[in-house]
Amino acid sequence: MMSMSFKLRGLTPQEWRLGAAGLLLAVSSVGVQAQQAGQPGAVVAAPAGAQPAPAASDADPFEPFNRSMYRFNDGLDRAVLKPVATAYRDLLPSFARTGVGNFFGNIGDVWNLANNVLQLKVQGSAETVMRLGVNTVFGLGGLLDIASEAGIHRHSEDFGQTLGYWGVPAGPYVVLPLFGPSTVRDTAALPVDRWGNPLGEVSDIPVRNSLTVLGLVDTRARLLGVSQLLEQAALDPYTFMRDSHLQRRAIDVRDGAAGGETEERYDLD
Repeated sequence: MMSMSFKLRGLTPQEWRLGAAGLLLAVSSVGVQAQQAGQPGAVVAAPAGAQPAPAASDADPFEPFNRSMYRFNDGLDRAVLKPVATAYRDLLPSFARTGVGNFFGNIGDVWNLANNVLQLKVQGSAETVMRLGVNTVFGLGGLLDIASEAGIHRHSEDFGQTLGYWGVPAGPYVVLPLFGPSTVRDTAALPVDRWGNPLGEVSDIPVRNSLTVLGLVDTRARLLGVSQLLEQAALDPYTFMRDSHLQRRAIDVRDGAAGGETEERYDLD
């Protein structure tokens, strides 16, 4: 099967993992995203020349466990998250959903900034500072994405990408309950990403939980069309999801450059 990767407008890599509690939970599983290039278009193919993701025997030694988690996430999505996200999409006007997505994107830029700094990316850091200033002050607290309209693109980075930037290998592919597709490296980075989420600083627990759920539902709603496409296109949704996720993460670490990370083999024999 041909490996593919996706860039989803409005989705950061962190949102991909959270929405993997939506995308994996939708196409058979769940913090993407990504707005990295800030270009229109919902789904695009991987850059020409990008290497295909490693085969299951190379990068997926935990496949029996991963498939069971995939089925669990898919069942949970079909029963709960997808119906809620569908109702959210159908009932809330488009401009309101755009504002919600912009708001969470602006909050996510705080952690994007931290990881751009950790990776010594001067341009990404500078433009993220400008995005935060413009959208927070002139965009009504981030409800309007004025920075993107002005050509100041989002540089989406998470701690898993930061580890990859400094040479930490991705490790085997794993599917996490609720969180969906990941790798050993990205799983180890999850606690740090959660710590770096500004929503964690909200002291009012009901408000914080409500915002977290709203962000998850909004992300899942934006993935509804993609999940339907994957269900229709993939003979084996699990394999399709795995290959596209591994390739997308390799491209994220290299900031969209073709080639991807060095292929690794993990044989349990």
